[in-house]
Amino acid sequence: MKRIIILLMLPFVAFTTYGQVATVKDQAKMVNEMLDDRITNLLPQLMEESKIDCWLLVSREYNEDPILKTFLPAEWLSARRRTILVFYKSKESSTVKSYAIARYQVGKSIQAAWNPDEEPDQWKALSKLIDSLSPNKIGLNTSMDYGHADGMHVTEYNELKKALAPNQLKKLVSAEKLGVAWLETRTEKEMAFYPTLLSITHKIIQEGFSNQVIQPNKTSSNDLVWWFRQKVSDLGLSTWFHPSVDIQRRVSNDNDAIIRPGDLLHVDFGISYLRLNSDVQEHAYVLMPNETEAPVELATAFTKTNRLQDILTSTFKTGRTGNEILAASIQQAKAERIQPSIYTHPIGFHGHAAGTTIGMWDMQQGVPGSGDYAMRPNTCYSIELNAMHVLNGWNKPVRIALEQNGYFNGTSFEYLDGRQKTIHLIHSTK
Repeated sequence: MKRIIILLMLPFVAFTTYGQVATVKDQAKMVNEMLDDRITNLLPQLMEESKIDCWLLVSREYNEDPILKTFLPAEWLSARRRTILVFYKSKESSTVKSYAIARYQVGKSIQAAWNPDEEPDQWKALSKLIDSLSPNKIGLNTSMDYGHADGMHVTEYNELKKALAPNQLKKLVSAEKLGVAWLETRTEKEMAFYPTLLSITHKIIQEGFSNQVIQPNKTSSNDLVWWFRQKVSDLGLSTWFHPSVDIQRRVSNDNDAIIRPGDLLHVDFGISYLRLNSDVQEHAYVLMPNETEAPVELATAFTKTNRLQDILTSTFKTGRTGNEILAASIQQAKAERIQPSIYTHPIGFHGHAAGTTIGMWDMQQGVPGSGDYAMRPNTCYSIELNAMHVLNGWNKPVRIALEQNGYFNGTSFEYLDGRQKTIHLIHSTK
């Protein structure tokens, strides 16, 4: 991760700090720089790996393919009318040619390649372009295992089939591997910023889990949920899911939603910024009037769950499937007398992103499809899991549920902005 730390000193992210989110204009500039870099430097490599020399993406306004949306410039909040993108890479070239069979140029890197005055039929214009390129394979976004890579809608597909010549139709293939790789692979420009996104997330949680926000015996868990939502809005950010705040108590049949001394709080919270996402779960403890720190048994349970994180990330290896990683991690955790539940997922353009899935809460024996996908380098993961602990004085097992985001460079894993190692403390008030 030394490379990432060095990149963080670049002016590219110098103004992005907690409480000082970049202006909308500057955000657009950053998004477009990252997108142009991806198309220029990443896409040729991925198309070469996938053996797909022509990638076709089709969407209509407000019904966008999830992948096509990642190709739109910051100034485009949706596709326009019908937007058709074509990416072509010949064997002889190290670059990708980008075409928009649309009425408009799509950003800086994708030039308009349709003149309606010469050819009024958009589909015929597409067929003519494909004929001139003469690709070996035409990749479409269809997928059984990833909704993110299954963006070819049936209407567009039927229209496409009517427009293409028989020899072109024979070249249609699923672009699942190319699409997933495009979504999951992070670039240096993105990784220069990503730790800052996690830092903002952590600082918001730290403020929320403090006496600045929580007044024990008065503030409710729902009050705190909406504080998180409001804080995100006030900072000019957005979230990709509604936060949750849960309470665990020594006497579990006391279901009062008011936060009280002795409560163990849990938050699930994430933000979206510059088209990337965070997803974090942390814990806080409300001190009893005579306490200055969390109970020793509770702190020990937290440390053991940190150990489960270590067990999981130590099994990460390029080429290893999510199901293999899951099985090895559970086996090691049980050998260390930890009761694990692992449901780790990729993160990036989407919160629950495409890539190597490592368990689901209800699939601890393995996940068909996305769990069989092999781990690739330069990818990010939300290390999401929990462990159950039996503690004296609690009438049911305590669930320590943690989630932190990190980067796998192909040989090692590192958290983007560290991780929670001690429970946040909230003082009781008299």
